[in-house]
Amino acid sequence: MFDPNKLTEMLGNFQEKAKELEEKNKNKIYTSKSGGGLVSVSMNGSGEMIDLNIDSSLLEDKESLQILLISAINDAYHNINQDKKNEALNMLGGLNLFGQS
Repeated sequence: MFDPNKLTEMLGNFQEKAKELEEKNKNKIYTSKSGGGLVSVSMNGSGEMIDLNIDSSLLEDKESLQILLISAINDAYHNINQDKKNEALNMLGGLNLFGQS
């Protein structure tokens, strides 16, 4: 049977776990490379870029540099979002909304 008090308690626990997970993710580093490693981007779990490396051979080729930067940044964001989705699904999997064992 559905217990509204249990739901309130579980939602409170969920919010606490979500905050803990957000703090934990800030410390994770996601690195993505493009162009065979000519461009490398590192971001933390909050989506802030913390490192960028560009091979000097790209400095004369603006168009290639732009394409490789876009690719590396998009890939890093994708990895961050995918990890967040997986973590959220793992948290939701632990919720027992209807009190069933």
